[in-house]
Amino acid sequence: MTADDSFGRLDDDDYPAYTMGRAAEMLGTTQAFLRTIGEARLITPLRSPGGHRRYSRYQLKIAGRVRELVDRGATVEAACRIVILEDQLGEAMRINGELCGSPSTSRSRADA
Repeated sequence: MTADDSFGRLDDDDYPAYTMGRAAEMLGTTQAFLRTIGEARLITPLRSPGGHRRYSRYQLKIAGRVRELVDRGATVEAACRIVILEDQLGEAMRINGELCGSPSTSRSRADA
């Protein structure tokens, strides 16, 4: 992949553009926190050719939600479980909306 290819992918939410240090800085947390949620298997950062962790914007969004829950008093394990359940609920609601022809599903497709 060339530098031009990488630059073009920066708008991709799944592109692992952020180093661990930058990700921690953006979230206002520590690198240890990111390692902890990685160990909990909530997010799995990709590795650079040198073995360094790289995070995508989507992963940072998830980590940010976990941090928000931890800041409110949840343990990291509980926060990770809550995020997983929120994701599963959202997916179930999306599928239900598609199967039932929900107007809110049509609206969300139009917004995308």
